[in-house]
Amino acid sequence: MHSCRYGLIGSGIGASLSPALHEAEGRQHGLDLSYSLLDVDRPGTPAELPRLLEDAEAAGFVGLNVTHPFKQQVIELLDRLTPPADGIGAVNTVVFEDGRRIGHNTDAYGFTESFRRELVGAATGRVVQLGAGGAGAACAYAQLEAGVGHLTVVDPDPDRRGLLAETLSIRFDTERIAVAGPDELPAAVGAADGLVNTSPVGMRAHPGVPLPVALLHPGLWVLDVIYMPVETELLSAARAAGLRAVGGTGMCVFQAAAAFQLFTGRTPDTGRMLRHLDLLLAGRARHAT
Repeated sequence: MHSCRYGLIGSGIGASLSPALHEAEGRQHGLDLSYSLLDVDRPGTPAELPRLLEDAEAAGFVGLNVTHPFKQQVIELLDRLTPPADGIGAVNTVVFEDGRRIGHNTDAYGFTESFRRELVGAATGRVVQLGAGGAGAACAYAQLEAGVGHLTVVDPDPDRRGLLAETLSIRFDTERIAVAGPDELPAAVGAADGLVNTSPVGMRAHPGVPLPVALLHPGLWVLDVIYMPVETELLSAARAAGLRAVGGTGMCVFQAAAAFQLFTGRTPDTGRMLRHLDLLLAGRARHAT
């Protein structure tokens, strides 16, 4: 069996399902695939990003996935960015290629595929997105690339939302992009066709709803990129209000599938990966119960 090693760098990633998802798909392709979690919160793991990349290269890794808080920090340590990663200003996949580090972003592809398959026919004239971090940057880029008429990104950090608007304006018409603080949410959501949550609010470590439930109005669709838990409080509230609501499992699988192909050169079976993730999440839920 062909051996292939890669992994994930991030903070608080001990519960990640990426190893099981990638390794299972690798076995289907006859690969001896090993996926490691390099969690900077774990004792004994170097916290310095340059050291983590150097150690992975020295260990023979073909590359690394990158998650919070390193998606933007990693850029200065790379030799080249692909056009999507450059346009987004964030990297979630680094491929070690002939002594060079190539930065990719598969989050945007994951969001686009999930939206295309799960929100067929959804109106996209005006969309509000919560969150301007690394995942938020990819989702905002994907929406504008796909033709969303006007996107308002809401984030409590004025510097972060301003930087995202500046990055997006290099590629897209500035009239299609707006940023706002949480106090402007009622007006923005009231005029929106759709709502995308890329903030951490709703994750198990950050429970709650990222906006007042009263703002969820008839005709609004909701996409929450969080996939653990599968049913976030936002999704529950949206469905209770009779709205179209989609969780983050699709985005999770499609971004992982794109990274798998970059690392291995093999075309993954996304349907099989979706089914496997559903099983993993169901098992996680039973265990939690």
